[in-house]
Amino acid sequence: MRIAVTTPTGNVGHHVVATLIRAGIRPRVLSRHPGRLAPEVRHHVDAVRADQYDAESVVAATDGIDALYWVNPTSDSEDPLADCARATGSVVRAVTENRICRVVFQSSIGAEKRHGAGEIDGLAHTETALDDLDIDVTHLRCGYFFTNLEPQLPALRAGVVQVILPLDQPMAWVAPRDIAEVAATRLLSPDWSGRHVQAVHGPADLSWHQVADILTAATGRKISVEQITDDAMRTQLHQAALSDATVEAMLGMSTGLRENFTPEQSRTIRTTTPTTLAAWAYDHLRPQLADAP
Repeated sequence: MRIAVTTPTGNVGHHVVATLIRAGIRPRVLSRHPGRLAPEVRHHVDAVRADQYDAESVVAATDGIDALYWVNPTSDSEDPLADCARATGSVVRAVTENRICRVVFQSSIGAEKRHGAGEIDGLAHTETALDDLDIDVTHLRCGYFFTNLEPQLPALRAGVVQVILPLDQPMAWVAPRDIAEVAATRLLSPDWSGRHVQAVHGPADLSWHQVADILTAATGRKISVEQITDDAMRTQLHQAALSDATVEAMLGMSTGLRENFTPEQSRTIRTTTPTTLAAWAYDHLRPQLADAP
């Protein structure tokens, strides 16, 4: 089986690549910067320079591929939803012109809403575009990544994380490595066909209050959480020199799921993955906070 992986150095993608290598697969990896691949990985993959926003590039890079792991890349412009649309156009052309019969797409909880969830709306667009191609496709509806805490290291060092969700509202939290294991399993398994949605919920739904307690115990530093208004968060994001479209897309991922939203798939043994936030925080956050004053 010839498998291609996008975003091979990303939070999930680099684990997908490693898992496929361990399974005896030599994946083709698509990257704008192949030189960023870990040295120990380079001899076990076929690296192809490709820009996922450039359809011609993606079509050329996926020629002869049987299965594709697709992740819409991080936006590099002032309009994340426009970037999602460009990436969607690339994968649609690649699948169509190269007759790729199987795709595993990294989506998100909230994509089932289709509209009104900020940047997640772009993932919903990709889902529907792939559904229209009459291929075997699995959409991974992932929970909130543990790694989303890493950009908040300054706040964690200061001991207060600010959010706009209610502090007692539970949501699914998941380790990127667990998402990768689900993705690789789907890519390698011959026992499915048609359209599927596979939620990846992590081991537990956690409120921000619970997250603060877990992080305090795991890192050895007192960490609390504070709910602020949407406008206060909007101001902070603008102060970070983000565009209006980017700010609203980021806010929408929380505000769009804050009320009257129920995930399409409930938590089951199929959606529950093992890595706990406590274990991840001890391994990843504690060392980064250890030397902080």
